[in-house]
Amino acid sequence: MFSNKKLFSLLLVLAIMIAMVPAASATTVARTVDVITFNDFHGNLAEDVNSWGKNLGMSKFISKVNEMKAANPDSFVVSGGDNYQGSAMSNLTYGEPVTKMFKALDVKVSAIGNHEFDWGVDRIQKWAEDGGFDYLASNIYDTATNEPVTWAKPYVIIEKGGIKIGLIGLAHPETLTLTKAENVTGLEFRDPIASAQQWIDYLKAGNAPEGTPDVIIAVTHLDSYSDYDTGVLSGTAVDLANGVTGLDAIVSAHSHQKVEGDVNGVAIIQAYKYARSVGKLKIQLDAEDNVIDVVAELDNAYKTKGDLIPDADAEAIYNEYYEKLSPILTEKVGVAAGEFTHSKEIPNVTILGQWVCEVMANTAGTEIGIQNGGGLRRTMYAGDITMGDLYEIMPFDNALVKFDLTGKDLKATIDHGILNPDVSDGSFSGLKAVFDPNAEFENRLVDLTLTDGTPIEDEKLYSVTANDFMFTGGDKYDFSNAVNVVNTYVPIRDSLVDAIRAAGTITPKEVTSMTALDNYTIVNGDMLWKIAKAHGTTYQKLAKYNDLADANLIFAGNTLLVPSK
Repeated sequence: MFSNKKLFSLLLVLAIMIAMVPAASATTVARTVDVITFNDFHGNLAEDVNSWGKNLGMSKFISKVNEMKAANPDSFVVSGGDNYQGSAMSNLTYGEPVTKMFKALDVKVSAIGNHEFDWGVDRIQKWAEDGGFDYLASNIYDTATNEPVTWAKPYVIIEKGGIKIGLIGLAHPETLTLTKAENVTGLEFRDPIASAQQWIDYLKAGNAPEGTPDVIIAVTHLDSYSDYDTGVLSGTAVDLANGVTGLDAIVSAHSHQKVEGDVNGVAIIQAYKYARSVGKLKIQLDAEDNVIDVVAELDNAYKTKGDLIPDADAEAIYNEYYEKLSPILTEKVGVAAGEFTHSKEIPNVTILGQWVCEVMANTAGTEIGIQNGGGLRRTMYAGDITMGDLYEIMPFDNALVKFDLTGKDLKATIDHGILNPDVSDGSFSGLKAVFDPNAEFENRLVDLTLTDGTPIEDEKLYSVTANDFMFTGGDKYDFSNAVNVVNTYVPIRDSLVDAIRAAGTITPKEVTSMTALDNYTIVNGDMLWKIAKAHGTTYQKLAKYNDLADANLIFAGNTLLVPSK
C-alpha cells in the first residue's frame, strides 16, 4: 500500500508531467498558405557565374520558386515592383524576357515601383497584359479625374487553400522624385497609410463583391530596414504597420534589404534584391481553417544557388534573347585597369561616381559635374568593359544638362548629397568638400572649394553639368535657380562609351575630393598651428572650419572640428 506521503508525491509528479504536455487547442498550426514574394529584380536575367556572384538569374530563380510551390501547393507569387529596368537585355527589349519570367512564375500581382515608370505608363499596362498579372496601386491618382488610375487595381482578393486573401497595392509616396518628372506627369501619389486604411475598412466591411477576406496583405514598394545589431525594423513599411489597423502583413521593397519580422502584429518581408533571396508570408491555419497568424520568412537562395538546376524552358528563353542581343552585350568598349568601386554602402563620392562626373563635365565643357548616387547601379570591375557592363552600370537613358549655378546654390546641392538618409549619396567632380558627418542632414557642408583650392563664392556663377533626372527634381535635388540652361540631349551612357574608347584603358583614381571632420578636445599648451600640423592642415583652415574670429584664442576643454585621421 502507498502511504499518504508517497501517494501525494506520485500525484505531484503526474501533475507536473501533464502540465508539461502541450494541450491540444485551436491555435495548433495544421497547415499554411504561403505567399511567395520577390522585389527589385531590375532585369537581372543572367546568373552570376563567378564564385562570388549572388544573382540566380531567371532560370534558377524559376527553379527555386517551383521548388517552394511543390513543397506547398497552397502557394502563389507576388512582386514588390521595380522589376524591369536594370540590365542591357531587359532595357534593349523593354522588358520582354522579364514579362516571360513573370508568366512562367504565374505571378498574381505586383506593386508598382518607381522604376516601372522609366519607359512610360503604356509599358506598365502592356507588361501586366502580356504577363497575365495585375498591377496593384490604391494610392496613385489621376490628377485630371481625381480618381484612382485605371491601369492598376486598388486591391484583389485571391482564394487559395480554402481561404480568401485580400491584397492591397501601394506605391512609394515619393515616386514623383524617384523617377523622371515627365514620366509621372498627371499623377498624384497619396499617403499610403490613409489609402491602405480606406481599402482595409472597405474589405473588412464586406463591401467587395468577391467577399470578405480572411487575411489582408499590403503588396507595396515601401522601403524597410533591419538594424544589423538590434534587429529593429524601420522605414515607410514600418510606418504603415504602425499607422493602420486591420492589416496582417506587408510586402516591402525599394531599399534592397533583407527584412523579416513583425511590427505592431504585422508581418513584414523584403527579399533583398535581384532575386537573390525569396520571401514567404506563411498564413498559418488551424484544423478548422481559421487564421492563427501570418509569419515572415526569408530564404537566402543565393547561398545555395550552386545546388539549383536551371529551369529548362526559362533557359531556352534566356538563350534566345542572348543570341539575339549578343553582338551588343558582348561588344568590347575598352579596359579598366582597376576596379571603379560604387555601391549604396560606400558613403559620399565613389571612385566610379568621380570618373562619371569628370566625363560628364568634359563632354559638356563645364567646370563641375554632379551625379546622383542611385543613377549608377554597380561597380565597374577590372578587365574588359563591354556594352552590357555599361547598361548595368548606368541603365537609365538620362541625358546631360548644362547650366550655371550660384555658389550658394552649388553648396546646397553638394550638401544635399552628403550622407543623404533617403537616397544614395551624390558624387561630383571639380570640387573639394569639407564636411561634418555629425551635423544634421543638409547642414553638414563646412567648406567648398574648386579643385585648386579656390573658395566658392556665394554670388558667383559656376558652370555645372548634371543629368536630366536630377535637374527636374529627381532625388529631391533643387536646380530651380539655375540659369543659362541647355539640355544637350546627349545620353550620358554614350559619353561614357566615347570616353572609354578614346582612352582605350581607363585607370581608377583615389577619391580626394571630400574631407570628413572630427571633434578634437583642446588641452593645456595647445596652439592652433600645432593642432593643424598634427591633422595635416593649416591653422587658417581650422579657423575657417570653426568660425574662429581670432586664431590665437583657443581654450582648454573646448572642442574643434579637425580633419579625421
